[in-house]
Amino acid sequence: MDAPARPWPPPLGVYAEERELFRLLQNMLEELLIHKPDDPIQYMIDHLKQNNDDAPRICVLGPPASGKTTVAMWLCKRLDAIRISRETLLFKEILALTKEAKAYKERKQKIPNALWANLIQERLSNVDCIKQGWILEGFPENQEQAWMLQSSGIIPRHVDTVLIERNSGKRLDPFTEEVYHTTFDWPSDLLVQQRLVEPEDLSEQEISKKLMEYHRNFPGVFQIYQKVLKSINADQPSMDVLSQVLTYVQTRHRSAAPFTPRILFCGPPGSGKSLQAALIAQKYDVVNICCGQLLKEAVADKTKLGELVKPYIDSGYPVPDNLVMKILAARLNALDCMTNGWVLYGFPRDVKQGEELQKSHIIPNRVFFFNLPYDSIMERLSQRRIDPVTGERYHTTFRPAPTPEIQARLRHNPRDKEENIEKRVETYYRNAKELEDFYEDAFYVNADQDPYVIFEFIESCIIKPLPCKKVKRS
Repeated sequence: MDAPARPWPPPLGVYAEERELFRLLQNMLEELLIHKPDDPIQYMIDHLKQNNDDAPRICVLGPPASGKTTVAMWLCKRLDAIRISRETLLFKEILALTKEAKAYKERKQKIPNALWANLIQERLSNVDCIKQGWILEGFPENQEQAWMLQSSGIIPRHVDTVLIERNSGKRLDPFTEEVYHTTFDWPSDLLVQQRLVEPEDLSEQEISKKLMEYHRNFPGVFQIYQKVLKSINADQPSMDVLSQVLTYVQTRHRSAAPFTPRILFCGPPGSGKSLQAALIAQKYDVVNICCGQLLKEAVADKTKLGELVKPYIDSGYPVPDNLVMKILAARLNALDCMTNGWVLYGFPRDVKQGEELQKSHIIPNRVFFFNLPYDSIMERLSQRRIDPVTGERYHTTFRPAPTPEIQARLRHNPRDKEENIEKRVETYYRNAKELEDFYEDAFYVNADQDPYVIFEFIESCIIKPLPCKKVKRS
C-alpha cells in the first residue's frame, strides 16, 4: 500500500478515489500514445463522451475444441458484450475487408495476419463494440497477430485460456448456433437435443495439425499477455468453468494509483478487532486508532475537549457524538493519518454516527464486519482477568496465570461480567443491520478462527482492488 508523498486535503483524496481519476487519466494517456491524434484535446473530449472505460475487452483463447465458443457466448450474454470470432468476421459481418478475406478462404489459402488484424480493428471500431465492449474468440492466434492488434490500440483487459483438448462428441444447435457436447455439456431441453447436428469440423489429421500449430505459437502470445492472462482447466463441469471465467473478468487489476488505506473494523465485543488492528498497523505502518482509547487520551492530556469528555467517562455514560466527532476528526486529519492511512475501531456504532463520519469527509475505503457466535463471545470475555500489579492480561482457559501467586491477585473487570457482556452484545446487534446496509461494500469476517487466518483474509481484501460494479448503459 503506497501513500502519497504529500497528503491531499481529505475531501480531495476521497473525491479522486471515488471517481477513479487516476485510472481515467491513465486510460486517456494510453489512448493518446497509441493513436497520436493531431488534436489531443478534442480526442480526449470524444473519449470521455464515449463513456466506455468499463466496457469489457476480453480475449478467449485455447486449442481446438477446448470450449472457447461456449465460454465466449456465455460471457456475451452475461456482460451484454459483442462476440467477435472467425465465423462472425467472415460470414456475418459486412466489412470493407470481408470480401478480400473470403477470397483467401475460397482459394484455401491462409489469411494473412495483417488482414485479420485489420478486419478485427474495423469491427471493433463500430459503435456497438465501443459502447458494449467485446469478447474476441480465438484471436490472436500467434505473436505477430498480438503485436499487430496492440499497435492498433486493441489491448484486452482480460485474457482467458481454456486448456483441455476435446473434439469428439461436439454438437451444434443450427437455430441458436450454441455449441454442446455429448459428455461435458448436454442440453436438458429435449427439443434442443433433437435438433442438434454434428458440426462440419476438420478431419482428425487437420485437428492434429491445428493442435501442433497452437502449441507452437501460443507461448509467444502468453508472454505478451502475461499480466492479464488467466489459465483455466476446462476438464470440469461447464458451470464451474464459466463461473471461474466470470469471476476473473469481473476482477479489476491492481491500480498503480497511490492508495492511502482508511480501514474500519466493526463487530461485537470480543470479536478480535483490537488484535487485527494491531497486526495491520504493525505490518503496514498505518495509524491504529481505538475510539475509546482516544477519548481517554484526550482526558489524560487535559485538553479542552478532554475536560468536556471527562465527566461522561467518570460516570460511565456514553460520550455525546458531537464531542467524539471533534476528537476523532482532529486525529484522523493529522499528518500521520493522512500520509500513512489509519485503521479505526470502536466507532461508528450506529448509522447516525456513520453519517456523521461521512459529513466530516472521513470515508473509509475498506470496511470489515466481524461475526462471532454468542457463546464464543462469552467464553472470550467472561474469563478474562487482569493482574493489578503488572497490568498483564490473562484468560482462565486460553492463557492462565503462570503461578498460584499471580492467580490469587487477578481481578475481574466488571465490564466482563456476563450480564454486562450480554447488554453490550445486544446493543451492538440492535444497530448492526442498519450499519451493514450503510456500508454496502463491506467485507464480512468469520472471527471464530485462528487470528492469523483472519489476518490473511483481511490483508487480501485490503491489497486487492474492490470488485468492478456493473455499469448501466443507455
